Amino acid sequence: MGDIQDISGQRDILSADIDTGDTRDLAKKAAVILKKGEGRTLKAGGFWVYDNEIAEKKGDAADGDILSVLDFDGYFLGRGFYNSRSKIRVRLLSRSEEETISNVNLKKRVRTAWEYRKHVIDTSSCRVIFGEADFLPGLTVDKYEDVLVVESLALGIDRLKEVVLKALVEVLAEDGIRIRGIYERSDAKVREKEGLPRAKGFLSAPFDTDVPITENGIHYLVDVKDGQKTGFFLDQKRNRMAVRPLCKDADVLDCFTHTGSFGLNAAAGGARHVLSVDASETAIARAGENAARNGFSGQVEYQVADVFALLPALEKEGRQFDVVILDPPAFTKSRSSVKAASRGYREINLRGMRLTKSGGYLATCSCSHFMTPELFEKAVREAARDAHVRLRQVECRTQAPDHPVLWGSSESAYLKFYTFQLFRD
Repeated sequence: MGDIQDISGQRDILSADIDTGDTRDLAKKAAVILKKGEGRTLKAGGFWVYDNEIAEKKGDAADGDILSVLDFDGYFLGRGFYNSRSKIRVRLLSRSEEETISNVNLKKRVRTAWEYRKHVIDTSSCRVIFGEADFLPGLTVDKYEDVLVVESLALGIDRLKEVVLKALVEVLAEDGIRIRGIYERSDAKVREKEGLPRAKGFLSAPFDTDVPITENGIHYLVDVKDGQKTGFFLDQKRNRMAVRPLCKDADVLDCFTHTGSFGLNAAAGGARHVLSVDASETAIARAGENAARNGFSGQVEYQVADVFALLPALEKEGRQFDVVILDPPAFTKSRSSVKAASRGYREINLRGMRLTKSGGYLATCSCSHFMTPELFEKAVREAARDAHVRLRQVECRTQAPDHPVLWGSSESAYLKFYTFQLFRD
């Protein structure tokens, strides 16, 4: 694992002279030719071309450049970023042979992404760029009030991120939103598969990286420098609201609480008592601060513990809860570990069900792309069978709409969220 590079001070995008109105075509006169019979995912609406699907490359294009993708018979399929060092050899940008890939075109995509968010979500803090689903593959940008946090995971988009970010700052300014700072969190190990170093740091003048936000009326302090991912899990915004009606006058167990968001929404919903648990001392400390910030310290109790070890211990003590919330981290990030992940989801749901009172409620989710809805539902059904309980589904939900799912592009769909009422015979 390589060291994480501190890129602070290398470039201040807010003051950089970047021409987002440049109309020059960024694509090279080069192409990759697919093998006969390959490209099925691409033709079905996907964005990726894998190394083993390509017969040859023609023309002068270096890693990170934009080139064309042609079928075995020369039929034009699209243009995208090329990278010979990645198994994902091409990440598609456009399917139109007439469309020019330019700075102006990129700004149009940014504006379209922002206009979409304005229609579907509270934009005070939200995801404004979501990779392939916003036709900017490999790039994520989260807005926390007046701060942007960016994650770049692919070589091609990494070279254009300054243009995209400057365009975003300009588009937001049109609505009177002044961005005071940009921080990069491209510290995921997956960047190494693209031949990129892991990096984090300021892309603007330095600012306080503890950023106050308000979501669903609850106040948080988000650590954009060292928090998980970009600092906060915005994708659960609507799901956190969904647990509130279940929690009135309830005794609630909130597992994998991170910085406390589900537990605080339970408290806001009128919970009598919430026990929020996480293995991270840092996360629990921040969750406690967030509880105090909202006046919930008397309702929420925090405990640093391994959830897999704690739940059997609570069961042995005879504890029962009106509501159990399970929001674990992804148990799998590859197809090769899906079987082990299924066992993990089955185990954690089994333990959660045993701790839920008959007539009580279970909220459970999976944020792993590789854990399909079918596999997750199977794990939950098996857990219910082993716990000797019946489940009545209240809701089935997915990620918040600022994390849109683009049909035909399965990589944009990942979050599964269910609430059940539980009964014992």
